[in-house]
Amino acid sequence: MSEHACEFPRQNATTEEVRRILATARTVAIVGLSDKPERDSHRVAAYLQQAGYRIIPVNPNLTVVLGEKAYPNLRAVPDPVDVVDIFRKPEAVPEIVEDAIAIGARAVWMQDGIVHNAAADRARQAGLVVVMNKCLMREHRAWRAGA
Repeated sequence: MSEHACEFPRQNATTEEVRRILATARTVAIVGLSDKPERDSHRVAAYLQQAGYRIIPVNPNLTVVLGEKAYPNLRAVPDPVDVVDIFRKPEAVPEIVEDAIAIGARAVWMQDGIVHNAAADRARQAGLVVVMNKCLMREHRAWRAGA
């Protein structure tokens, strides 16, 4: 078991920060996006597409997902990225955060069950908003519903 297996967020984005991300982001890179429709990453990506966001699949094993070209890693993405949405194990998060910082992303979003406080601190120090252990789709639905 990794040292991060039972980590809880020491600090998380405020409700206002989450809403600002949802309102202003246009492009979401989804790291660990699967081409299998039954996977959470695929369902969330399809939902975000339907909600008007541009999704960029990041998965070295795929070439196209949901009609979008897939990239092997964040640094290979040629276009600006607003949010890096992470569907990977916590031990993969530090490298993804470094890549998110390098490409100038505005926010890092770790999906349900994903927490890495040290990587989150690093992202915040670089000026990124960090959301941990929350589902982007669920938060978007709540925001849309006015919750």
